[in-house]
This record gives sequence, C-alpha cells and structure tokens, in this order.
Amino acid sequence: MRTKIEKIFIILFVLILIFFNSCVIFAVSNEPSITSKAAILLDNKTGKVLYSKNENEKMYPASTTKIVTAILTLENSNLDEVVTVSYDDVMSIPEGYSVANLQIGEELTVEQLLELLLVHSANDAANVLAKFVGGSVDSFVSMMNTKANELGLTNTHFTNVYGKHDENHYTTASDLATIMKYCIKNDDFRRLAGSASCAIPATNKYGTRKYTSTNELIVPNSKNYYSYITAGKTGFTTPAGDCLVSSAYKDNLELICVVLGGSTKNGESTRFSETRDLYEFGFSNYSIKTIVNQNDVATNIEVSNATRDTKSLDLLYSSSIEALVANDNLNDTYDFQVILNDEIKAPIEQSYVLGKVKYVIDDIEYECDLIASHSVQESKILNIVLQVGFVILILFIIYKLIFSKNKKRKKYRKF
Repeated sequence: MRTKIEKIFIILFVLILIFFNSCVIFAVSNEPSITSKAAILLDNKTGKVLYSKNENEKMYPASTTKIVTAILTLENSNLDEVVTVSYDDVMSIPEGYSVANLQIGEELTVEQLLELLLVHSANDAANVLAKFVGGSVDSFVSMMNTKANELGLTNTHFTNVYGKHDENHYTTASDLATIMKYCIKNDDFRRLAGSASCAIPATNKYGTRKYTSTNELIVPNSKNYYSYITAGKTGFTTPAGDCLVSSAYKDNLELICVVLGGSTKNGESTRFSETRDLYEFGFSNYSIKTIVNQNDVATNIEVSNATRDTKSLDLLYSSSIEALVANDNLNDTYDFQVILNDEIKAPIEQSYVLGKVKYVIDDIEYECDLIASHSVQESKILNIVLQVGFVILILFIIYKLIFSKNKKRKKYRKF
C-alpha cells in the first residue's frame, strides 16, 4: 500500500501537469484562427515572424502583384510625367477584370495612374505603366522577375503585370511579405498604397473619376476599418481566392501581414477580418523595447599610453538599441558582447569608434558602435624616458669608444 506521503506527491504531480497543460493550451489559443490557405505576420524592423501558416507554399497572388508594378514604376519614372494610353493597354484586359475605363489616346500622369492602380486596382492602368517604364509589357515582366531575384525570392515568378491568373504566375506569403517590406521603404508607395480614395480630374478623353480603395481596412466609413493600417493591396481571382498584403503601425511597432487564399463567408471576405485578427495578435503580444539609450555607458577601458587624466575611458553607445520583445519578457535584462578594435592607443578623438556591442535577443542580433566619451591624450613620459635612455645609450657608446682608445694607447707606451 502506498503511504499517505506517496499519495500526496502523486496528487501534486498530477496538479502540476494539469497546470502546465492548461498554460500551453492558453498560449496556443491566444493565436487567431486563420482559415485562409496561407498567411504570415512579421515585424518590419527585424523581419521576425510572429505567425505563419503555409508561408512557403506556392500561391496565386492575384492583384497583390500590383505592388511590384507600383514600386518598379516609382523607381524608374517621375510622378509628373505624362503618359498616353494605347490601344493594346485597354483592349488586352480579359473580361471581368477591374478597369478604370481608360480611353485610347487619353493622357494621365504617372501619379494618377498609380492611384488608379493601387486604390481602384485598375488593370488597364497597370498595362499603361508597364509599357511606359519597360518599353513593352514583356520587358516590364522581366524587370519584375529581376527584382524578385534581387530580393532573394526563390518561390516567386511573374508572367504579367497585374495578377491575371496563370499557372506560372505565383508567389508565397513569405515572399510577398518580403516584397511589401521592400516597398514600404518608399514614401510615395506608402502614401499611394495608404490612400482610402482617389479623385482623378477630367482628362482630354474622360471626365472626373472617383474611387474608394478596395482595401476596406483603410476606408474610415467601412465596417472593416482598422485605424492602424498604413498601406495595403487586395487581390482576387477564383483560383487565388481573397488576398491582402498590408502594413500596420501602433506604439512604435510596425507589422506586415499577408493572407492568401481567403474566402467569402456571409457576404464578408475573410481577408479583412483575419488580417485584423493577426494584427491584434501581434500588437497584443509584442512590443518594441528600448534596451539602451544613445550615449549610455557600455563599458570602461584604460588606454595604456595615455596621460593619467585621460587614460580611463568610457565607451558610449553611438545610438539607442530598440528590440522586439514579447510582452511577457518586458522586464527581462539582457547580456551583451563587447567587441573592441585592435591596438587601441592614444591619441583618440572624442566620439571616435573603438568597437561595437552586440545583443542577441530571441535569436535576433542587434549591434551598435561604441564611441569614445572624451579625447585621450598621448602620455609624454614614455617618450621622455625613451629619449633619455637613447641619450644615455649614445653617451655610453661614446664612453666605451674613448675608454677603449685610451687603453690601447697605454698598452702601446709600455712597449
């Protein structure tokens, strides 16, 4: 028979197991339930993935393709350049695809065409921009694939400029997040992709055009409005499903989210609700924490050949270090590694870089230069000692030469 003590230990052990299992279940249940076929949420600054589902599975991007068309246009043209619409630009769009009713011979600026591209998702605008920038649509597609290669994307390939369905036109949630991370570095892209609406004044061929963004998260009067969204682009084809790539900013934390292969339930697209749920998950569980402030003291060293007053030298952080930290770990402290330059010796000017410091937090490296807090002057004592020693050595050599010469003379006189 088991003793009472054994029974107590067994009961405690079972209770501990139940406690830890409930903690694990709670942690997992904290993640949103995503029905889209693929999704990813990452921190823009560090690239750390906060949530993922089939993020490397090849998917059809539909009109999210247009963010690549937009960034290449921005990088290879000026916003005020005027472009003329051609016959092929408007007549090659398949039936059922979104257009802005551009007219043959119509003149618009690059900026107006980009507004139509990113706000209204106009496929005819994509064709016009591609031909203007690349010389032909095919040449522009080559530029798109070159850009994908430059960004290190191995699971992305484009065959057209606006996301028309094609078996060879594909990407992944992870690759699309990388593309968006690159795109939002451009201020004009941020502004255009973050516009809730656009109004194109009358042109030489058509009257005023007004459109509301297809991205309901960014439209203030929409029931799907999400105030932290900063930019985004939707996409849809029947094979691709509902797609959305976007960025959001809150409390110094900027996140990028991609959902692909979503669906419509009860008249509502899951791409909006699931994107919002993913952002809420990220903002609720992670924060940007200032680990050190600029000009804080990292360490102290002694410069061996310096003067007594300046040889003790504080090394300062050249800039603040901000890290992505789980909210549960906000009060943690972190170890760091100091890496000094070789042969640190006087003279040293104030703010001169003498090394760097490295933090590793949740497998992400953060680095910062270490700079001198003050100027360090070279000590003259050692030079004086060396000079005196050199003089003594010369005098000693002279003495030895004279003494040797006199000794020889005395020896010669004895004979």
